Amino acid sequence: MGRVFVAGSINMDVVATADRHPRVGETVAGKQVLYFPGGKGANQAVAAARLGASTTLIGRLGKDAFGAELRAFLGAQGIDLGYVQETADAHTGTAIITVAEADNTIVVIPGSNGLVSADDVSVVPLLKGDVAVSQFEIPLPTIAAFFARAGEAGAVTMLNPAPAQKMSDELLALVDILVLNETELGFLAGTELSDSDDAARIIEVARNLQARESQTICVTLGKRGVLALAGREEIAVQGRAVTAVDTTGAGDCFVGALASQLAEGAALRAALAFANAAASISVQRMGAGPSMPTAAEVRAIL
Repeated sequence: MGRVFVAGSINMDVVATADRHPRVGETVAGKQVLYFPGGKGANQAVAAARLGASTTLIGRLGKDAFGAELRAFLGAQGIDLGYVQETADAHTGTAIITVAEADNTIVVIPGSNGLVSADDVSVVPLLKGDVAVSQFEIPLPTIAAFFARAGEAGAVTMLNPAPAQKMSDELLALVDILVLNETELGFLAGTELSDSDDAARIIEVARNLQARESQTICVTLGKRGVLALAGREEIAVQGRAVTAVDTTGAGDCFVGALASQLAEGAALRAALAFANAAASISVQRMGAGPSMPTAAEVRAIL
């Protein structure tokens, strides 16, 4: 059985809830302010760990109160934090999130996440059968170094290119499994996609983005489910009808769940269905990291 290694961001999410989002220049009355462990890297690691995968997180925290709280929370999830360093050169990453009408807006301040370096990932003991996961909240050269090391070790590389930004062809070529939503897919492919585009259009754009024929591209479509292009095979997973409370971290839950299943040796189609079910549970709870389900909860709805 393989392990999951996540190189990525660790944030404290400061969440304000309100009846609606303010317009530009407007102030609205809020309901609550809440503090949740977050950051895409940490979220994905929590999801994988709660679902039973042996999970290691590589990242950086500031030497501050948020950093101490986050380390305590992540350690309690059973995540190996031996490769999480503390730095006095920057504050712990922070996300300011507004949740209203079951949707969210997010401003991320990278802080110590911006200092995660190629040296940080160079010592990670990756082996064949492991899954190496990253996202775009740490420097791209660090991700490239991490994936190059993973490739040399025979590990599977999984990239969640969010928040969306342009990446080099060299980095894309290092990715075995690309997991993104339709907006991110359109951005990277240089074309516009929306939630009204049909499956054939999404698959066409994914095929044009593929760096090589063996690369897998998984497109998460929220309540519409998941589409995947695995080499030349097309896979569709139907969405699940749930009442969403907070969509923060749903994509991260999907990534962590998918990594956990692939590390266990599951077939891609089954792993996608499992990850889709896990994400449907997470959106019914507040917060990012704390909303991640257990394997028993996912199995109960499958």
